[in-house]
Amino acid sequence: MVRSLSLGLFVVVVLVVAGCSSTGPAQTYVTGDWHGNIEFPGQPLAVGINFTTDGKGSIEVPVQGIADKQLSAVRNEVDRVEFSIPEFPGQPTFEGKYDKASDSIKGDFTQSGKTVPLNLTRGQAATPARPQEPKPPWPYKSEDVSYHSGNITIAGTLTEPQTGGPHPAVLLITGSGAQDRNEEILGHKSFLLWADTLTRAGYAVLRTDDRGVGGTGGDLADSSYQDLTGDIGAGVAFLHGRSEIDGKRIGLLGHSEGGYLAPLYASQPDSGVAFAILQAGPAVTGADVLLEQNRLILTASGAPPEQVAAQVGYISGLTSVIRNGDLAAAKVYAQQHNDSLPADQRASGETIDAMVTPYMAALINYDPAPALSALRVPVLAMFGTKDLQVPAAQSEGPMRSLLAADPDATVQVFDGLNHLMQPATTGLPSEYGTIETTIDPQVLDYVAAWLTKRFPTH
Repeated sequence: MVRSLSLGLFVVVVLVVAGCSSTGPAQTYVTGDWHGNIEFPGQPLAVGINFTTDGKGSIEVPVQGIADKQLSAVRNEVDRVEFSIPEFPGQPTFEGKYDKASDSIKGDFTQSGKTVPLNLTRGQAATPARPQEPKPPWPYKSEDVSYHSGNITIAGTLTEPQTGGPHPAVLLITGSGAQDRNEEILGHKSFLLWADTLTRAGYAVLRTDDRGVGGTGGDLADSSYQDLTGDIGAGVAFLHGRSEIDGKRIGLLGHSEGGYLAPLYASQPDSGVAFAILQAGPAVTGADVLLEQNRLILTASGAPPEQVAAQVGYISGLTSVIRNGDLAAAKVYAQQHNDSLPADQRASGETIDAMVTPYMAALINYDPAPALSALRVPVLAMFGTKDLQVPAAQSEGPMRSLLAADPDATVQVFDGLNHLMQPATTGLPSEYGTIETTIDPQVLDYVAAWLTKRFPTH
């Protein structure tokens, strides 16, 4: 079962991990940090396990951004090391034992009835390389800021060139799901990279935590698109209130669902928005995107046609019920479908709850056509040919048609790039964390050049 309906994060992620714990003397129990690879054929997955002295254990999967996930059913005797990972489909478990001669734990990892080796040695799991991640000291100003949107506080970071200004500015808008201000996904901090790149190019950049994340109040699950565009408006107003910002040159950069919200706000009368950059922003309804991404991801993952058809049928039924406006009925529909699956394929209760919320209803019901058609500011819409979440084949044509009346609209398709604008092989979300590149440099350069041509900083 596809475990998420998210546009901005990921839909299918291999949630295969392991962990252990410890209590008692060293000669009886294993303790401390251990690491190893779950030996999936052709795609080994590095994990780290920590055994504590109080009989508990946790796991991290660096490539998937999973850290300090608590384990259950932990046994960490020398002759019997066992654990399971709660709330993940496939009932993942580990069984093994400590080998004194090699000072290692040797065993098997099982998920969804399939068993592969997992051998652990002492030490922490290596953190995946992220060579593009900016590091301080910054050659520009960086300030943590906050402001109000209705009755909640929005928290974020404003970066500005060292020169006096006034500076053109860019407000970043994350993809779906609760994101932090860096839009960190599987160890990639793409909004930190966008902020660094654009600030070095002479632009002020504001990036913020989503509702319910970090320093921002509220609850994303209960939010409407009116709420979220209100948050954008509050950010634009905050920038207008800064004397070092050029109020006539404030624009938006939205990723994925942010590519829905940016035009929705920018198309409003007197929005105060001078331009919009849409990175993998859909040009069709949310329901249509969800159906196509489920079909493409399952097919690319090697699922048999009957499984793909069943999943697409389920998503079609679920979105239809949601679009009828009855969330209670939609939750019953989702739960009944989940209960009908084999036990090792069922989603957790939390996942089911996350599928049916006012926020998800807003996404599923949203049609971007009116807002895109109304834009009359410079617009750059970008897609990648390897994107399986917002497929270029689905949105490029409609995007060109909907922006046809805009006097300065550019639609750019990058060959071989995925939903995060990384150079990709399969385009699968499970591949995101294994790729060292956070954003292909050609995309960073293209956007900077597009901006500089229209809104020069000098």
